[in-house]
Amino acid sequence: MRIILHSDLNNCYASIESIDHPEYREIPLAVGGDPEKRHGIILAKNEIAKKYGVKTGEPLWQAQRKCPSLKILPPNFPLYQKYCNKAREIYCEYTDLVEAFGPDEAWLDVTGSTELFGSGEVIAEEIRHRIKTELGLTVSIGVSYNKVFAKFGSDYKKPDAVTLITPENFKEIVWKAPVGDLLFVGPSTVRELNRRCIYTVEDAVKLGRERLIQIFGKNGERLYIYAMGMDTTPVMNIDEVLPIKSIGNSTTPPRDLKNFEDAKILLYILSESVAKRLRSHSLLCTGVQLHIRTSGLITLERQKKLKFPTNISENICKEGLELLKMYDSYPLRSIGIRAIDLIPDSSPRQTTMFIDEVKEGKKESLELTVDKIRDKYGKESIVRSVILSDSILSQSNKPRSEPPAFYTH
Repeated sequence: MRIILHSDLNNCYASIESIDHPEYREIPLAVGGDPEKRHGIILAKNEIAKKYGVKTGEPLWQAQRKCPSLKILPPNFPLYQKYCNKAREIYCEYTDLVEAFGPDEAWLDVTGSTELFGSGEVIAEEIRHRIKTELGLTVSIGVSYNKVFAKFGSDYKKPDAVTLITPENFKEIVWKAPVGDLLFVGPSTVRELNRRCIYTVEDAVKLGRERLIQIFGKNGERLYIYAMGMDTTPVMNIDEVLPIKSIGNSTTPPRDLKNFEDAKILLYILSESVAKRLRSHSLLCTGVQLHIRTSGLITLERQKKLKFPTNISENICKEGLELLKMYDSYPLRSIGIRAIDLIPDSSPRQTTMFIDEVKEGKKESLELTVDKIRDKYGKESIVRSVILSDSILSQSNKPRSEPPAFYTH
């Protein structure tokens, strides 16, 4: 039987800030966006703030209403990455089967390590102790025989805890929990299950495999397999690189987008970012997805297949603008564009009489030249004229600190 651990650094960003700013350790603390730029949500909070009801993802004003004394710090992603890397170095001392699940979480397959270090529980306790003494952070670790239950275990008891889930006790622990606590069971699936009076994991199991498949298709079968403890997904080696399934970018501008022309400025900025990342990974996209959020916080998405693969910003933006014309939902609070259905740029491509190959080649050459200029002299060294047409929206083109990218299943 496999022995899988899932390790989750507790309140990661806020805990790291408390180490960097010891004067804030005894007060309610959160890491949040910039309210002046309307990036005003809680990214992380410490245990003291949590007791006031502060939640990750809620607006800053709402969190401050719950906790007027809340100290909010801007994110420092390079610092967080430094600590997460140190945690990963500790994990790798026990096994090379370490798979990241975001910056502050990881699965470890320690099946082959037990003869050296002891049982899964013993290894988990040792890692928990080392994270605390060497990094000053606390960690919750789930120990089980598959990845899904290990992840469930790390969420089950927080902070600073180890939870063991076995073939003998998983029905008592996992089945009694809300169905939304199971990995990859999202809000829309939960709503659909609740509509059928399915509230716990056990309720979903009783509904039956065939019925779940009938309602949710492949996702229904996955839900049943996960709930029954039948997941056999392997933990990847630390050196394995996960394939990139999509590349996107989105932004909340300093003001609402009032019309199509406003949105066009942002789409060009975002498309240039997406196209550059495609080229850096030697990829082409064969589809584009548009994401918008209205001023009433209604989220809408549309996507389309492309007639030919591309990694050129002008082509990506053009397709995004075509999707945007399907909406009449202004003003918009935020907008995003994503390159989907990716293929290597070395893939054979079907020629067509409807595409000017010479012109496309010149476009790509031009964008590669622009990449080199920006890499050498800065992002704002060369800018499209359309972006400069609005001094406020053009601020979205300025470089800012970004969270590191992590690619997962």
